[in-house]
Parts: sequence; structure tokens; C-alpha cells
Amino acid sequence: MVGASMKNNQFAPIKDAYQLVQGAKIKGIKHEEIFELGSYDPNKRGYTVYPYEDGVKFDDFSIIVSEKELKNHYVIEAVNVNMPIIEQAAATSSFTRLGLAS
Repeated sequence: MVGASMKNNQFAPIKDAYQLVQGAKIKGIKHEEIFELGSYDPNKRGYTVYPYEDGVKFDDFSIIVSEKELKNHYVIEAVNVNMPIIEQAAATSSFTRLGLAS
């Protein structure tokens, strides 16, 4: 169920490298698969990207994607950085408010 709600989240274009933070959720512009952004590897000049599904990051497989490719072919989950962390946590899941979250 988490994966289904994740696909309905708002994604925005990647305009700046400051958006590319470890743990950010991204997806291809033309595809529905969601990935989690890992750390930047300066030796390979790219970001490690992991498959992400149903709230689980799969560490057993990863690819390296350049910043330019991320900006041109991927979108990033929109996060309201002006909202306090406490409000963000409360707004993340309607299941939590209903007491249905595990």
C-alpha cells in the first residue's frame, strides 16, 4: 500500500544539485518506477541510485547516474521545506492519523 501512495505523490523537476540529497525519492520522467537516491561518488562522478518499492530500498542492486542525467531524465519527490518537521511527519500518512500504521 505504501508503494501505491508513493506513486501518487507529487514529483517536481530537478533544477539544482542541492535537491539531490541522500534518501530522496526519484522516478524517470517517462516511467513509473521509483528509486531512492544514495550518496554521491566523486570517483565515478555520479549518484548511486537504488530501486525502491513498497517502502523498501533494495541495496542488492544499484546504478550510478550522473547529475546531468538526473536533471534531464528524472523528477524528484516534492517536499515542502518550509513546513516544520513535526507537521511534515503528521501530514505524511492518513493511516497514521487513523491508527492503522504499523
